[in-house]
Amino acid sequence: MPLDRPANWYGTLEATHIADVIVTFQTPAGGWTKNLDMTGSPRLPGQSYTPDNLSKHPSTGDFDTPLDTHWNYVGTLDNDATTTELRFLALVVATAPEHAGTYQTSFLKGIRYLLAAQFPNGGWPQVWPLEGGYHDAITYNDNAVTQATELLTAVSKAQPPYTFVPADLRRQSAAAADRALQCILQTQVIIKGQRTAWAQQHDALTLAPTTARNYEPIALASGESADLLLYLMSIPQPSSEVITSINAGIAWLKSAAIFGQQWTGGRDTPGGRQLTPAPGAGPLWSRYYSIETGRPIFGDRDKTIHDNVAELSLERRNGYAWYSTGPQHALDIYTAWSKTHPSNSIKQAP
Repeated sequence: MPLDRPANWYGTLEATHIADVIVTFQTPAGGWTKNLDMTGSPRLPGQSYTPDNLSKHPSTGDFDTPLDTHWNYVGTLDNDATTTELRFLALVVATAPEHAGTYQTSFLKGIRYLLAAQFPNGGWPQVWPLEGGYHDAITYNDNAVTQATELLTAVSKAQPPYTFVPADLRRQSAAAADRALQCILQTQVIIKGQRTAWAQQHDALTLAPTTARNYEPIALASGESADLLLYLMSIPQPSSEVITSINAGIAWLKSAAIFGQQWTGGRDTPGGRQLTPAPGAGPLWSRYYSIETGRPIFGDRDKTIHDNVAELSLERRNGYAWYSTGPQHALDIYTAWSKTHPSNSIKQAP
């Protein structure tokens, strides 16, 4: 479902075929599952709305095993699902007015899905209707919350290609985006009176950091935090609270940066991926940092927690992004952002 093609491409038979398939796989609740090939055949009557999304590495007490194997990611924001389908449909509506009715109807149903799936506190679960387990937590992983918020913000302002959205739905979208922003600010983890970063998932009721899959422990998450900071810095007229949150989050990212190390190797490398000394290298960030110690931590499929990535099973060490340079992008954007939003006069607030 490409979102970056020239505008006239969305009026082609190729694009409208994808849109037709998207419409057929829209769940009765209004969302979509993940990992579907929308260039293939439309959904047939009686066909499942979801492919096989079950873990390929099941283990005892696996947090990723659904209570009902037939109810797994039936409507989700995981892996960019639902928001991508909605953006694609809107692009086709703007370019192929002869098909606008069907695609508009599907799009509006999808927006109502996002509104219905939002928790009263402003967060979104990974899966809705709720599946149970960690899927019910407020999910910053894969930008689930921020992508929903960005889409609803664009809809609320009637920005192209969303000019066809009725006024009442635009107002509801604006209110939902406001709630989401407050949720982001409220879930920023405070340690010893100082704002720091965010976890990958936060409890839907208490807002406290929580676990996800067996190898995803309670921790501050550098990638998700960087993505949240990018969203906050995109707000045109940020409040003092937003500015404070950004300054604190950037300060945490800088403090968590790792220098003089490199993450090397691959799945086929003898001995697996390794963190090795490399004078002058960096910055690099661990995916997870302990809330208690501030140091990198790593989880394995057996739910054990380690402070050395080399202690992980080879499958998990090679099969997960334990280190990344991605947060540097947020620091680069902050350099420009801070020139128009000076921080010297902003005191960090709890």
